[in-house]
Amino acid sequence: MGVVIIVMAVVSGAAGRALAAVPAATADGARVTGERWLGGREVDLTVSSPALGTTAPVRVLLPRGWSRSATRTWPVVYAYHGGRDTYVSWTRSTDIASLAAEYGVMVVMPDTGYSGWFTDWRNHGAFGPPKWETFHTRELTRLMERDYHASTARAAMGISSSGYGAIKYAARHPGMFRYAVSLSGILHLTQTGIPPLILLEASERYDPFRIWGDPTLDRANWEANDPYVQAPHLRGTGMYIASGLTGRPGPYDHPAPGNDGIEAQEILCGATTVSFVKRLKRLGIPATTHIYGDGYHDWTTWQPELHRAWPLMMAAVGAVRTSAAQTT
Repeated sequence: MGVVIIVMAVVSGAAGRALAAVPAATADGARVTGERWLGGREVDLTVSSPALGTTAPVRVLLPRGWSRSATRTWPVVYAYHGGRDTYVSWTRSTDIASLAAEYGVMVVMPDTGYSGWFTDWRNHGAFGPPKWETFHTRELTRLMERDYHASTARAAMGISSSGYGAIKYAARHPGMFRYAVSLSGILHLTQTGIPPLILLEASERYDPFRIWGDPTLDRANWEANDPYVQAPHLRGTGMYIASGLTGRPGPYDHPAPGNDGIEAQEILCGATTVSFVKRLKRLGIPATTHIYGDGYHDWTTWQPELHRAWPLMMAAVGAVRTSAAQTT
C-alpha cells in the first residue's frame, strides 16, 4: 500500500478525537494529504490527485454519528461549485450545513477549478491533466468510500456551470448517481450561440480550446460532453431541473433602488435548460422541473431551489431524518 500519511488534529463534537493514520494512495494514486477540521462535523481535505497533476481542496460535511471507526456507511451528496467560485461556496452562501444536519447524509464539496468544466481536457489532442471528470467521478468517490464511510447511494448537485457538471456526470456514468440537480445550468452545450460564450469565459484564464477542442473540428468531443446529446443515458436517474428565463430580478432578489438590470447569463442558462427539458420529454424521461421566469443568476434564487430539491434527493439516496431533527 505504500507510505501512510499521519495527520494529527484536535476537534470537537461527535467526530472529535485525535486523527488516526490517513491511508495512503488508492489504486489510482489519489490520496488525502491533509485534514483541517472546522468543527465537529465539518472538515477540509487536501487531496493529491494524479488526474489533476496537483492537489485540490474538498470540504466535507459529516452526518451525526459519524466516526472514523464506524462500521456503517452513509449516503452522499456531491455538491459542485460554479465556474468562477470555490469549494467553500455552498457553505458560504446557503444553509446546506443545516439541511444536511437534519439527515443521515454526507455532503462532499470538491474544487472544480476556474472554469474547469467538469471535463478531462483534450489539450489539443495531448490529453493529460487536468482531468476534472476523472478526479470527481473516480479518485474522489473512491477516497470518500474507502476512508470516510461514504456509500454508493450518491446524488450530484450544482448551480450554473456545475449544474451542467452534475447532469453531465449522471449521463456519462449511468447508475453512478441516483439523483442529479441542476440550478440554472448550461444543459445544451452545443446549442447555437453557447460555445462562443463558454470559450470566452474560459479565455479569462487560459487557452479555452484546451477543454473540448474546436466546436466545429472537434464536434464529436463537444457532443460527448453535452447533457442534451447524452440525455438518453439519464433514464432511471431522478432529476430536479430549475432555471429562470428572463434575467430580471425575482421574488427573492433585492437589487439596489433603480437597478432593474437584466442578467443575460440567466437568460442563456434558461434557454439551454428549456431545450434540455424538452428533449427529456420527447425521450419520455421523467424529471421534476421548475422554470420560474424571473430570478437572478445568484444564490438568492438558488437557496429556495435548494430547499425544493433537497427532500427529493434525500428520498432518492435513502437518507433518513435524524432523531435530533425529528425532535426539534
